[in-house]
Amino acid sequence: MYKTIVLQLAVTLIAAAFAGFWLGERGVISVLLGGAAYLVPNLIFVARLSAAAGSGRASGATFFVGEFLKILSTLTILVLAQKFYEVHWLAMLGGLFVALKANLFAFLLKN
Repeated sequence: MYKTIVLQLAVTLIAAAFAGFWLGERGVISVLLGGAAYLVPNLIFVARLSAAAGSGRASGATFFVGEFLKILSTLTILVLAQKFYEVHWLAMLGGLFVALKANLFAFLLKN
């Protein structure tokens, strides 16, 4: 599961580099904020789910509560980013999109 997190981080950093080329510093920060809005809650979710599975306490409820909290955290980060920084909306949503879609390519990394 952690390979997916690393892949999300990698594609977010690549997207930030492209945004820096076209949009400058504001674009880079906006892409990083958008990517972090999905990456950070996903990392916490994976860590909690791995810990629950390791201790034998994992259940369907653990998964669904974690997913709900992940969505709520993502929305909270996006709102706070907009409130405290003058984001470039297209760049921020682009960062969110590439982090979300990195999961589709995670199957290529399976061993």
